[in-house]
Amino acid sequence: MAEVIRVQNVSSFSKNDIPAEFIRSETEQPGITTVKGVNLQVPVIDFSNPDEEAVIEQVVEASRHWGMYQIVNHGIPSHVIANLQAVGKTFFELPQQEKELVSKIPGSVEGYGTLLQKEVEGKKGWVDHLFHKVWPTSAINHRFWPKNPSSYREANEEYVKYLHGVIDKLFKSIGKGIGLEGHEVREAVGGDKLEYLLKINYYPPCPRPDLALGVPAHTDMSALTLLVPNEVQGLQAFRDGHWYDVKYIPNALVVHIGDQVEILSNGKYKAVLHRTTVCDQTRMSWPVFLEPPKDHIVGPHPKLIDDQNPPNFKTKTYGDYAYCKLNKIPQ
Repeated sequence: MAEVIRVQNVSSFSKNDIPAEFIRSETEQPGITTVKGVNLQVPVIDFSNPDEEAVIEQVVEASRHWGMYQIVNHGIPSHVIANLQAVGKTFFELPQQEKELVSKIPGSVEGYGTLLQKEVEGKKGWVDHLFHKVWPTSAINHRFWPKNPSSYREANEEYVKYLHGVIDKLFKSIGKGIGLEGHEVREAVGGDKLEYLLKINYYPPCPRPDLALGVPAHTDMSALTLLVPNEVQGLQAFRDGHWYDVKYIPNALVVHIGDQVEILSNGKYKAVLHRTTVCDQTRMSWPVFLEPPKDHIVGPHPKLIDDQNPPNFKTKTYGDYAYCKLNKIPQ
């Protein structure tokens, strides 16, 4: 089996330039396409606000008009997030052969790896990653969870324990904005079988950040994505025809509306087009994608469809949807 090239290794011997397969076309190069000197002030929502209706309204507005927002005072203790970050960082700093112990196997998205989807024009992203499911317990395969550091499992389980409350509150708010109950939104995207898929993105230092991208422009195929960043800037959102840096707020959770909530709402909510840039420092992020199981049928919610509101999206299994998305096949 041919040895897989990991970006972390490419980075270690890239001094002033980068291999051609990482250089983006001029329409994508962040050095050309980023609006300089402007941080996009995406909505910030305080989950500790005692006025519950105000919080719901803010989530609905942000989900409709932005597709991305940051939640502060979300109730996840900062030490829980710090532990999640620490064990992930330790894993990526291990010797290469140790990381390969949890590398992907054919046909599985889970595990340590580099390639994620069909590469457009053979261009590669400046990123390695680790994927594994963290919920429900029936969907977890610990084969893809690092054994080293030894506290890895505990740190991840603790984080997920706190995540449930944030997710419930989001579903409730999102539902209210389109006339559905929170449980109806959850059912539509998988109910008790809704899968939480954790990804750790590891973007090594890059000598030519003006030419490369970590992850190219995309919308998430999940229902929602909840992301913990590290302190290094890198998330960009597309707004009014331009790419902007999204300013980080310490201890905030970044929320992305994904394709499934856009589809479920029949287009009332918008999945956010975003990408990630790289720099001369190591950047990491910890998104959790809330995804329906593969055999779950996804499509506009029946309660939102009538003669005046025909469906804007096809109904299909999530597995079919994901296959088309990753292979760049029109839906």
